[in-house]
Amino acid sequence: MTLSILIVDDDVVSRSMLQDIIENCGTGELAGMAEGGLEGQRMILDLKPDVVLIDLLMPDQDGIETVANLKRSGYNGKFIMISQVVNKEMVGAAYQKGIEFFIHKPINRVEVEHVLNKVNEQWKYERYVQEIKQSMARLNLVEAPAPAPAQTRTVRDSARSILMDLGIIGESGSKDIVALMEYAIEQKQASELPPLKESYEAVAQKYKLTAKEVEKECKAMEQRIRRTVLTALTNLASIGLTDYSNHKFEHYAPLYFDFQDVRMKMRAMEEEQASDNKSKVNIKKFLQVFYMETVEKINS
Repeated sequence: MTLSILIVDDDVVSRSMLQDIIENCGTGELAGMAEGGLEGQRMILDLKPDVVLIDLLMPDQDGIETVANLKRSGYNGKFIMISQVVNKEMVGAAYQKGIEFFIHKPINRVEVEHVLNKVNEQWKYERYVQEIKQSMARLNLVEAPAPAPAQTRTVRDSARSILMDLGIIGESGSKDIVALMEYAIEQKQASELPPLKESYEAVAQKYKLTAKEVEKECKAMEQRIRRTVLTALTNLASIGLTDYSNHKFEHYAPLYFDFQDVRMKMRAMEEEQASDNKSKVNIKKFLQVFYMETVEKINS
């Protein structure tokens, strides 16, 4: 499915510029446009777009009030605020009401495209999580008349197949990742990975270490996993530079990493910069997605 976007802005020039950017960047499709907060509120509740680009200052009803009303009405889409105001208190109030990002006026095409790409990746990830939850809920609702047959794929086998696709099967942290997946599956949680600190400690305690040694092992494990995840990012960035349409790059890069991190890594590699120490990765997101994919492979 394609991301649906609705614009709410009383300035006709801003609406026209945003419409042009949306229609040409390929991130999503325009669902509609409103000239004010009240009209926008009605259209959003009727059309239920995935994302709303909304101006902060409008004469009939400002953006913050409109967002608050929509939240109270049960609308759960994402909001991007458009504003030329730099008032910290007003910006803080907007974030508290549920704004995801800010786009500054005068409108800049590069900034808008960057923000829309980021929101699109979040939207895809959240849809993936929801689909996994629904699949597991359906599995839990099915009552088999006889005992279920033994799983044909183990946690280790499923995790190792993902590690191989990411090119990190031989990395020192790969064994830690498999151990974390085995622990998470043992907890029988539907789709959420147990807290990382708890998981690290549980895995470390299996080695029958003292309390002090467990603490030291947890820190070492975290560092091994971080280096391994950075290697996965490097591998995917390398694939993307060679073949942007490669199925591994298309599947794993946006799923496991933030869009801007992948692009920064690709840019650094193009410029032949040694940037491993500067690269940032979201370890929690990586392991959460890894867990969901492992569960999916076990049940497939």
